[in-house]
Amino acid sequence: MVVPATQHIVVMGVSGAGKSVVGVPLAERLGYEFAEGDDFHPAANIAKMSDGVPLTDEDRWPWLSALADWTRERGAAGRSTVLTCSALRRRYRDVLREGAADTVFVHLAGDKALLLQRMQHRDHFFPPTLLNSQLETLERIADDEYGVVVDIAAPVDEIVADLVHRLR
Repeated sequence: MVVPATQHIVVMGVSGAGKSVVGVPLAERLGYEFAEGDDFHPAANIAKMSDGVPLTDEDRWPWLSALADWTRERGAAGRSTVLTCSALRRRYRDVLREGAADTVFVHLAGDKALLLQRMQHRDHFFPPTLLNSQLETLERIADDEYGVVVDIAAPVDEIVADLVHRLR
């Protein structure tokens, strides 16, 4: 078996799933470079979402390309990564895989009530009113995609420990 020199992980899911809450300690435990996908959004995307308007695919393509470029650059430098990104549709994940074909997707999934509760108790530009739009857009990881689904109801330290074990 050939072990890749670098590993690239995308922590994905709808808003409120805990992508950053899981992604940061996961990257720390693995010793990987971390990037918050939201930081790559252009100001126009942030403004649109802040106003409660869902992004279109045309809004997303440059953002997803920038994320793939970030991963590609780090991989070329021999650095492994953890990136947070909603990655709700397979075609979005396909763009992210352009940065590293063997990207592993960690889908943080949970019930709508828990997601809403989390969203209502945080300071973030993405309003809870857009959750339904994201849930309607979400396409679960297909059997032929490299990834895992994780229940967000578990404590974060347990989720991270399980992922470290599964991804090493």
